[in-house]
Amino acid sequence: MVSRTVEKPLASWMGEDLIDGEIKKTLTIILKSGGCRWNRCRMCGYRFERYHSLETSELKERMIAQIRWIEENYRSDDYEVIKIFTSGSFFDPDEVPLEAREELGRLIRGKIAIAESRAEYISQTAIASFLDQIDCGDHTMPLYVAIGLETTDDRIREKCIDKGMAFADFIRAAKEAEEAGVGVKSYLMMKPLFMTEKEAIADMKTSIREAAPYSDLMSMNLCTVQKRTDVEYYWKRGAYRPPYLWSALDVLLSTDEKVSCDPVGGGFARGPHNCGECDREIKNAINLYSLSFDRSLLQAVYDTGCDCKEEWEYILGNEMPWCMPLTR
Repeated sequence: MVSRTVEKPLASWMGEDLIDGEIKKTLTIILKSGGCRWNRCRMCGYRFERYHSLETSELKERMIAQIRWIEENYRSDDYEVIKIFTSGSFFDPDEVPLEAREELGRLIRGKIAIAESRAEYISQTAIASFLDQIDCGDHTMPLYVAIGLETTDDRIREKCIDKGMAFADFIRAAKEAEEAGVGVKSYLMMKPLFMTEKEAIADMKTSIREAAPYSDLMSMNLCTVQKRTDVEYYWKRGAYRPPYLWSALDVLLSTDEKVSCDPVGGGFARGPHNCGECDREIKNAINLYSLSFDRSLLQAVYDTGCDCKEEWEYILGNEMPWCMPLTR
């Protein structure tokens, strides 16, 4: 019997997501790849998790080995949706060789897939080939391309994130996806570098409104401090603070759009946090809201309050642009 090489991905876990009005079991995978070609986003730690200087043939085998690990460690019947992440773009053939993409397509046929990619690699040709592999007619929308738009403000995206794309690029990619018959999931980033708490809230409210017409799914990510990033550099020097959980509540309560949010690292110094006393309750409320879009869950914890809510309100009124944050 010929042995098959397997290799553990960077990360994988089971969870739940609200898709098409139903809570579905979700498998999230983060594959180690050839690496993001842009490789400059200020908050991204995964851009350092890559294979260095591999020939295409070896890269293909290493990525297929990770897909085999997924196949051996997760039963197909246990999940309906798979979320696919790499260090940059699933649809970049230099980062994810076509053969590896096809191997994953074979494994997840019949599932709903959400695959992340930078806008420049989203084309009808690339999308159609993967869609044909996974679609067996069971789902109205079997594939979503997920794009890290982060903000609809080009100035903020350039100066605070260094994303290397414009809102117009996102719109083009969204139209390509629509014409290919797949959905679009937009990721927004709350409070990248160099923004006050008040500016970050205002930016998210505007971005949700402006991105909604091009998005089938929307997710607001709360910035965390990942190792070896520009964000960590400034955070260690007291020049950056992750967003308050109060701010996330404020944004989510301000819109009628269905925006999911997973406060990764919530309650810890490197993640979105308040004072430590109310963090767990608010984080749990946001997670439950993302599975129902029941605004009363958010309103309940917002109205309950905490002593640190006054601190947050003071920050909104007094923190000045382009200066050191007033709290840690």
